[in-house]
Amino acid sequence: MDRTVKAGKLSPEKLRSLIFERLHRRRSDILLRPGLGEDSAVIDFGEEVCVISTDPITGASRRLGWLAVHVACNDVAANGAEPVGIQAALLLPEGIDDEFVGQLIDDMDSACGELGIEILGGHTEVTSQVNGPLVVATAVGRAPRDLYVTSAGAQPGDVIYVTKGVGFEGTAILAADHREALVGLGVEEPVLDRADGFFNRISVVQEALAAAKAGASAMHDITEGGFYGALWELLGASGWGCEVTLDSVPVLPETKAICDALKLDPLGLISSGSLLITAPPEIPIVEAAAQVGVKAYPVGRITSEDKPMLIEPSGKSRELSLPEEDELWRFLAGK
Repeated sequence: MDRTVKAGKLSPEKLRSLIFERLHRRRSDILLRPGLGEDSAVIDFGEEVCVISTDPITGASRRLGWLAVHVACNDVAANGAEPVGIQAALLLPEGIDDEFVGQLIDDMDSACGELGIEILGGHTEVTSQVNGPLVVATAVGRAPRDLYVTSAGAQPGDVIYVTKGVGFEGTAILAADHREALVGLGVEEPVLDRADGFFNRISVVQEALAAAKAGASAMHDITEGGFYGALWELLGASGWGCEVTLDSVPVLPETKAICDALKLDPLGLISSGSLLITAPPEIPIVEAAAQVGVKAYPVGRITSEDKPMLIEPSGKSRELSLPEEDELWRFLAGK
């Protein structure tokens, strides 16, 4: 095994060998613990469960605090839990000014207002160990004990759904942080204005809670690694395969325009704002999402085979592989 690590998430092999296999302590009240494809812990609190998840924001230079709140809360919502609050660790570089820190907190507070949650506490530190602001948020949520959802619940025959469109967060970041370059590549200003507005649709809390209530068997928010990464992680957690028609995966016009200009694959682009859902065919996921104003698109099904298969627009099939890195990181690294 390669003994170095690359930018982005640790590989499944390194997660197993460096982390999961070294965790030996167990408590009976922990209902969901660390594992491939699982972003949250679930703790038994009697009639309810407490759901906790932690996420950093590293790829954006604008609205860091706002993104941190929503991305962390998306994780607990993907387990069917209603977010209650967040704790945040702010690691700030030397020389940062008061205005930036104040705006960071204002953005976090604004996001909390949208979700009806509170900032519960955290930690702030100015340190030479970072060369840019780093926000790490831990979201806390609650759910009835018999209604929480995991990534491992998918079963053969379940329909696979994607909400809104893939590449949401990456599209917004690229439009906001690289506007001049994109205009130079021919992307029109109105397209970039609409793409920048994707920031306002980053939350998946409402559709996740609606899908869980309707009877979703598994959910996973689509973040780093995009659709490919989320699908890989959900299948890894459940132990099954899939058959997905790539033409069915929703890509909004703004995402397509930006990805075409930068030669990026939108299905591999960080996608906070999109949710991966599985459910038996009789469960009305499309209708449940529509009730909260969100479109859900069926893109395939879970199979009993252990191979995840993707059907290309040409009709040819290929096996899903885990992306080496998110398309956003690849672009930022100049690859």
